Amino acid sequence: MNTEALERTVLHLPLQKRAELAHKLLLSLDEQNEDEISEAWRVEALRRSAEIDSGKVETISAEDASAAIRLLLK
Repeated sequence: MNTEALERTVLHLPLQKRAELAHKLLLSLDEQNEDEISEAWRVEALRRSAEIDSGKVETISAEDASAAIRLLLK
């Protein structure tokens, strides 16, 4: 099966199956294992939370974020 045929087949999978496959493919690109990746995300979440708590960064509402994204996609 060539790449194009594989892509067509995969895109017809149910959403949950596509998400699981995408997750496995992304993991295969990284030399870290899943536990290391989870820990890296945990550390990043704590860093971002600390930035918000300290006032270093400011949050915006979901509505404002959605509006900004819609403008970028036009």
